[in-house]
Amino acid sequence: LENLQPEIKELAKRLRYEVSVRGKQLGWSEKVARLHFSKNMRRMVTELYVRDNCHPFKATLLLWVQVPMWVCVSLALRNCSVGALGSAVQEQFSSGGALWFTDLTAPDSTWILPVSLGLVNLLLVEV
Repeated sequence: LENLQPEIKELAKRLRYEVSVRGKQLGWSEKVARLHFSKNMRRMVTELYVRDNCHPFKATLLLWVQVPMWVCVSLALRNCSVGALGSAVQEQFSSGGALWFTDLTAPDSTWILPVSLGLVNLLLVEV
């Protein structure tokens, strides 16, 4: 969307001129000229969105999926970590790790997981 802004501004400038010339030829009032401009501008912007496959709704789609998922996972992890699910879950967490993190209830002293998670998140944001 951001990459289309210069093209949209140029189209708006050209369309404003064309509508102004056409309005003077046909004797349109200012209100009619604005109506023609806005209708044609909407159509042209929609064509640009289709051409570049970047509708604004797609930018918000991630938000509508990711935020509820993040809340649910956070609440589930919190319930597991505070023992709200029972002592059996706590026992499984204290002995159910893998590789260098055998106790999932202890902090990661090597900082491998937090740093790698941060780097992966940065990579996803930048890509």
